[in-house]
Amino acid sequence: MASPQTVSAQSSLLARIAEARRRTDSLFRLLPPDPFYDRPIPERHRMIFYLGHLEAFDWNLLAPALGLKSNEPEFDKLFAFGIDPVDGGLPTDEPGDWPKIARVEEYNSKVRRTLDENLRSASIADAQSPLADGTLVHVAIEHRLMHAETLAYLLHNMPADRKIPRPAAFPESRPEPRQTQVKIPAGTATLGQPKGTGEFGWDNEFGVQQVLVPAFSIDAYPVTNGEYLKFVHAGGYEEARYWQPEDWTWKRQKRIEHPHFWVNRSSSLATSPEARWEYRTMFGAVPLPRSWPVFVSHAEASAFARWSGKQLPTEAQWHRAAYGTPQGAERAYPWGEEPPSSSRGNFHHERWELTPVDAYPAGKSAFGVFDLVGNGWEWTSTPFGPLPGFEPFSFYPGYSANFFDGKHFVMKGGSNRTDACMLRRPFRNWFQPHYPYVYATLRCVEERA
Repeated sequence: MASPQTVSAQSSLLARIAEARRRTDSLFRLLPPDPFYDRPIPERHRMIFYLGHLEAFDWNLLAPALGLKSNEPEFDKLFAFGIDPVDGGLPTDEPGDWPKIARVEEYNSKVRRTLDENLRSASIADAQSPLADGTLVHVAIEHRLMHAETLAYLLHNMPADRKIPRPAAFPESRPEPRQTQVKIPAGTATLGQPKGTGEFGWDNEFGVQQVLVPAFSIDAYPVTNGEYLKFVHAGGYEEARYWQPEDWTWKRQKRIEHPHFWVNRSSSLATSPEARWEYRTMFGAVPLPRSWPVFVSHAEASAFARWSGKQLPTEAQWHRAAYGTPQGAERAYPWGEEPPSSSRGNFHHERWELTPVDAYPAGKSAFGVFDLVGNGWEWTSTPFGPLPGFEPFSFYPGYSANFFDGKHFVMKGGSNRTDACMLRRPFRNWFQPHYPYVYATLRCVEERA
């Protein structure tokens, strides 16, 4: 007979699965039928893929451990994997290549019903059970919650008239704070987490690397739209010297002249302060919120840093500023050991839109650095790679290793649509440098002698 603790752990995991499903279900409800066959981002699948992908992933992950055989292997394969083209190749499928919405929903219902019945009856004491140490179920939960964020920015990139209408958020009218640099003394930054502690993490989080970080200075706030506007008006998108050669080629080929989330309503792309800039929120355009963090690609972030005479932080520098303390100890979160709450930052699906970068003083780090968690992932200059002793998940070997290619960069922190469970210190996100759609911002550093 299972112990009360075992029953409680099993119930907790099942409740978390249900909650994660509610998150993604609510996002799909923003779409009328026709837009399910839209492709809001050229490099990504059509929305109909994501409707089936979440259940297909759960099935392909959990069914083998539960000893289940598929009744629909075609769908298990069709919806198995997303795409991340980095060399210019784009998908060529047509809407008619995909099944009807009702057919996908029928598949989803069968998968959920079968998995739930078997997970409820699975013995957590069985070493073969996906509940044995919780890893497989945690992977299913966090994979879905990652896609809750992916779905948010996919939906964000759809025209407002392709979504169930809601009023556009009107940004708080306040000026951006004056950017200052915070001095961070030399100290140790601990990347990753040790194996064997029972704590969940993705494979790239395991392996501890302690880095001695020399003293440096870092922006107190993420770069705001107002601050980035100066770069645009100064001709930053017209000067090749601020851009890496491959980034400049990409910018010219794609005709990128400003951040993806900005809209220029003037008759031409003026470089004067009088240009009428707007911002594309989830449900419509609003006047450019100068106090919100700017969302840009890694290529744009690097160009801004170069223009400002600074650099993007390394992963270790970001860790040091976020989790370090003047006394040398490291914190679980920038503010301390307490778990995330709504007073600490803009995260955990609380808002569709952003907040001013100085809105959460209770979330600042021991060094006084603001807005490190939530309100936008932060680009680093560190290529995504393994920590010492990296071992890929046996059940998902390509999750991280497929991206150890020097073409993806580490992001830290979290966005307004990031679930609180992924705000843990060792969590690492990553994207390619020419991807302007994700909720990613930046702050700059200066190294000190």
